[in-house]
Amino acid sequence: MDLWPAIDLRGGRCVRLLQGDYDRETVFADDPVEQVRRFVDQGARRLHVVDLDGAKSGSPVQAELIARMVRAAGVPCQLGGGIRSLDTARAYADAGVSRLVVGSVAIEQPELLAAMAAALPGRIVLGLDARDGRVAVRGWVDTSPLLAIDVAKRSEHLPLAGVVYTDIATDGMLSGPNLVALGEMVEGVRLPIVASGGIAVADDLRRVAAIGAEGCIVGRALYDGGLTLAAALAACGESA
Repeated sequence: MDLWPAIDLRGGRCVRLLQGDYDRETVFADDPVEQVRRFVDQGARRLHVVDLDGAKSGSPVQAELIARMVRAAGVPCQLGGGIRSLDTARAYADAGVSRLVVGSVAIEQPELLAAMAAALPGRIVLGLDARDGRVAVRGWVDTSPLLAIDVAKRSEHLPLAGVVYTDIATDGMLSGPNLVALGEMVEGVRLPIVASGGIAVADDLRRVAAIGAEGCIVGRALYDGGLTLAAALAACGESA
């Protein structure tokens, strides 16, 4: 299973939010580029980056910083947050971002998601952030009446790289992943699933892998020290 260490950006710093709440923020590093180098030096083979400011505003707020992070990484980088136009997606792709996570657009403009996938086949990832099974959009500020699994199923025919499925209730809580919801997504959708939310210990990663997820995003546990990157890589079957 692929491990995606997460770097969430807000105001130019590395932060983590509890359950997507912008008022419950912890700053873990002031220099995101240095955090990139730290993860890669410790053995990370890929990175997951989120522009939280972009997710909330709907525009690529930290594009210049992200470009510097990608250049420093030298490994594939997956990016989410504020990617709501084909021009933005292409600009990030040109800057070296390997995979682009698109969330709000998939709910509000499914035809634009299809256009992005056609223009950048195999590089667009459907981002589904679920609160009680229903999709949250615009930086998790609003909740759609649509079920996450239904949105995933209606997008199966597109040339997507996969789905990032985040359970908001567990995100940043170090309480363990929502394995039931994740299992339903893996079993019900023909696209590769990358899990996100709740990982605290190495055994959590082993359980996610056993369910059949292609990858898993890990954030707070790596910063709080409860899970080392080496242990996470080993649990995913990757060597540091």
